[in-house]
Amino acid sequence: MTEATAAELDAADPLAHCRDLFEIPEGIYLVGNSLGALPKAARRYVSVEFDRWATLGVEGHFTGNLSWKDYHHLVSEQLARLVGAKPAEVAAMNALTVNLHLLMVSFYRPTATRHKILIEEHAFPSDHFAAESQIRQRGFDPASSLVVLAPRPGEYNLRPKDVLDTINQLGDELAMVLLPGVQYYTGQVFPIADITAAAHAVGAVAGFDLAHAVGNVELELHDWGVDFAAWCTYKYLNSGPGGVGGAFVHDRHVADPDLAKFTGWWGTNADSRFEMACEFDPIPTIDSWQLSNAPILPLAALRASLDIIDEAGGIAAMRAKSERQIQFFDRRLQEVLGKRIENLTPSDLSQRGCQFALRVAGGNGKEVFEALEEANVYCDWREPDVIRAAPVPLYNSFADIENFVQALDYIVEKGSTDRDVVGKDSVDEPFSPGSDEDA
Repeated sequence: MTEATAAELDAADPLAHCRDLFEIPEGIYLVGNSLGALPKAARRYVSVEFDRWATLGVEGHFTGNLSWKDYHHLVSEQLARLVGAKPAEVAAMNALTVNLHLLMVSFYRPTATRHKILIEEHAFPSDHFAAESQIRQRGFDPASSLVVLAPRPGEYNLRPKDVLDTINQLGDELAMVLLPGVQYYTGQVFPIADITAAAHAVGAVAGFDLAHAVGNVELELHDWGVDFAAWCTYKYLNSGPGGVGGAFVHDRHVADPDLAKFTGWWGTNADSRFEMACEFDPIPTIDSWQLSNAPILPLAALRASLDIIDEAGGIAAMRAKSERQIQFFDRRLQEVLGKRIENLTPSDLSQRGCQFALRVAGGNGKEVFEALEEANVYCDWREPDVIRAAPVPLYNSFADIENFVQALDYIVEKGSTDRDVVGKDSVDEPFSPGSDEDA
């Protein structure tokens, strides 16, 4: 039996209709790992808030079921389902690194003997900077307090066993583990449950940057016992550039009066907030970490995307399609490009999301990436030598994957291609370069 083609897989795809719910740049858009496509409904959701602003003015804060005072609660249940949490454990607020800092103020509690933070080599720079600055702010030196775990020589990914062994070796010197759910460069999925259990076993806390995990892989933060997490929503949650961030705090911590935190007006008791008293009365949920009122327009765009995710059947349905796309992408890369392309992402499905980290044999990856850009093939480049391409199950088709592979094959082989022949909706005909007459 021959393997299914892209056209056959698209015809059988139960989520194929979701593509029509997005506005997608012309071409092949495989860069949802950096910025998700625009949900068509976002224009309507945001427009409603413009209209409410225009007609209600300040009273929009208190009027109707879209009152801005409580607007952030409209996404709590949906976010909770995506990350495997209780609604009281999640909040849409701030931006990712702001949330990391706010949460580390609470959970990084170094002592003279227990002060080390474990991160991965080639962590996203913002995470590295946040960890370093938190260490310095507490009077310690990153040179001795920041532990950077590297893959074994000749390998690209951290072996889960090495992560767990390092946690055990650090023992009572370890204050915090700060690792990604999905590593931004390689696309490796980290075993969050095992890491959390190992951290707790040595008396440390476990926190995660889920920027590349939320909306990509299935998560069970509450059941796994994760202490805290933060994420952005403009990648796989399609909230738009600079969209509002998200945060999680396990409910065993949310009402802990001994947990230090930076406080603001929006974290105090909502029933008495407008009495304007200067005595902080913390909300007994993650909302006590909020500093200011929510950004309504970005939240409106996020609501539009979360509604599509619910319509699609949630993260389980999305992940099921994603696994089919991953396997198809793997097969076509091997069949078409063979050893001319190396995939740094782990082969084990349990250790990967939808992002592929591709390295071009011969070292001319940047030139190949630039030629892809010229051909309206949207992926992205990460130094020193990786092309990232991510088929997102909500709006990317198997045809997108096939056309990407064909374009990549032509460019790797010939060094350039024509922008007019990529981004086709059908792959009945194999990719072929355009000609001057096609313009």
